[in-house]
Amino acid sequence: MTDATDGRPHVLLVEDEPELADLYETWLSAEYEVTTAGDGPTALEAFDASVDVVLLDRRMPGMPGDEVLSVIRETDATARVAMVTAVEPDEDAVDLGFDDYLCKPAGRGDLLALVATLVRRAEYDADARRHFALARKIGLLETHLPARELAESEAYAELKAEFEALDVDLSARLSDSSPRTSGPPSPAGSHPPPSGTLFVPEDDARP
Repeated sequence: MTDATDGRPHVLLVEDEPELADLYETWLSAEYEVTTAGDGPTALEAFDASVDVVLLDRRMPGMPGDEVLSVIRETDATARVAMVTAVEPDEDAVDLGFDDYLCKPAGRGDLLALVATLVRRAEYDADARRHFALARKIGLLETHLPARELAESEAYAELKAEFEALDVDLSARLSDSSPRTSGPPSPAGSHPPPSGTLFVPEDDARP
């Protein structure tokens, strides 16, 4: 296990394929402290308040990633969690407490961009982080599910309603506290945010 002792953000990488775990660790270790775990129980043993970002495979023997995520979300930790998996998202993603989702095969640039995005979200409060996560889920569902299925999905409708209510609340708070009319500055080279939101930095809203 790697201890996060040098002040760099701490990433917990949970991947049951050793070759892939080694590759991801090589990509990440130049910028982050990386702890690797090959299964769910080992990941939960390694998880503590020092962890900033969790990269979590969904399909693992014994204890699947969805269960690991559920246990993490029962703690008081504020770590951001991304599913990095070959499992395509579907409507069951609505009930999962992830912050982002990356489908394998994941390239070096995609993985580094994902972790950088999740690290930056520590700068925002809980409502803003929830807003980011909701926007990501909506984008995933709109990308991977047919429009007819979305139109008939009660879970999707509830997700959209929560997102829109939170968007209104955050917009009002920003208006009250600042003369600015736009949200946090967006990084260069990013893509337009979904749903016209003021609060999702453009790289956080990728579909």
